[in-house]
Amino acid sequence: MEVYKKQTLAETFKVYFDRRMIKILLLGAISGFPWVIIGSSLSLWLKEDGLSRSTIGWAGLIFAVYAFNYLWAPIIDRVRIPWLTNKIGHRRGWIVSMQSVILICLIIWSLINPTVNLALVISIGLIIAIASATQDITVDALRIEQIGENEGKSMQAGAAMAVVGWWTGYKLGGVVALNSAEFFQQAGFENYWQITFLVLGILVIGCNIGLMFVGETQPIDRAENQKQTDRMIENRLGTSNIITKIVAWLTGTVIGPVISFFKKNGFNIALAILGFVFLFKIGEAFLGRMSVIFYKEIGFTKSDIALYSKGLGWVTTVIFTLLGGLFAIRSGVIKAMFVSGVLMASTNLLFSLLAWSGKSELLFAIAVIFDDMAAAFATVAFVAFISMLVDRTYTATQYALLASIGTAGRTTLAASSGALVDWLNGDWGIFFIITAVMVIPSLIFLYMIKDKLKLND
Repeated sequence: MEVYKKQTLAETFKVYFDRRMIKILLLGAISGFPWVIIGSSLSLWLKEDGLSRSTIGWAGLIFAVYAFNYLWAPIIDRVRIPWLTNKIGHRRGWIVSMQSVILICLIIWSLINPTVNLALVISIGLIIAIASATQDITVDALRIEQIGENEGKSMQAGAAMAVVGWWTGYKLGGVVALNSAEFFQQAGFENYWQITFLVLGILVIGCNIGLMFVGETQPIDRAENQKQTDRMIENRLGTSNIITKIVAWLTGTVIGPVISFFKKNGFNIALAILGFVFLFKIGEAFLGRMSVIFYKEIGFTKSDIALYSKGLGWVTTVIFTLLGGLFAIRSGVIKAMFVSGVLMASTNLLFSLLAWSGKSELLFAIAVIFDDMAAAFATVAFVAFISMLVDRTYTATQYALLASIGTAGRTTLAASSGALVDWLNGDWGIFFIITAVMVIPSLIFLYMIKDKLKLND
């Protein structure tokens, strides 16, 4: 009889010292940085140019493209970028292309005024969101493919490192954006946000340089399995010619990943998974969409927000993301999902206290620390959960599908967050209580399917 000894905490922590984790950290930073641009930076730019909370909230609809990037994810899985693919690889070629689009958009933003050209500003923001969402498809695929299919513990550690990287790109990018805007504003520049976008463009260039240090293999199995699906569809069509080959390729590209997901999990379980993924982080999204507006309205400056929400928040997020990864490894990803869901709901209530007490730097710091702790646990568990569900034949498409459905709940519904605050007559305390309650339906879905899930481990 074999006796298995449970790993000590130190032995479990060693998984973070795998060289692949540094590469995953960098990929996460590349993915998180664009959210600074179309999130807090755009929101404050519009706020300080006199636009209403509702307008800023509805402008957040540009994030909805993240909910639909699975529609073109099959293209990312199969189509090669001319010249770039041969030079730097399939995945990296797509990432560099999208980073270039974001850089061009930042340059255009630096030349326009939102009060005069609001439609153009939002349109450029939409293009950034599309490029970022497209980039995320291939970043997530490249991240997952850094880890072996049955390395469950490494996958959960990789999820933690990806989240640390994402928040590093988001939080530190936010520190740069907010402090740059504050600096140029105090220096007397009226177009201080436009200058800030040029500074952010330099960071985009840095991301592309860092990407070159992330290796990429060219897996033969993936291409061969995709071709087998094409041949199967072509055989079902009963004939072989140029038309049937095109139909088989298009059908295999678009439908193959969906068929694979439902076949693996079963129809009812697959639907329940999708329901859980859609609902899990809605409350966090409502809070996050309006948080910077809330901070501004109760009296905090851009420097205060940069220090507490971005700088202090980044340190907290890094620490608790790594701890969350360890918790997921030792306790299992399902238990981690339940714990993080409860934490998200509980910490949202701290913002109600801040709203009712008025401006308090101590309470602000406490609320940010605990909120980032909960968000870190939740994001690690969520990323690990959907990473362990995907079929490696369709890595980009299936991950994008699941991530997009999660984003759909966060972006489409959270776009009404500003309108909800207005409907509550600016009662931020009640608003944050509502966001706390929003997590409950998702945990009900998870409880229903927890014993029937098939995860790669």
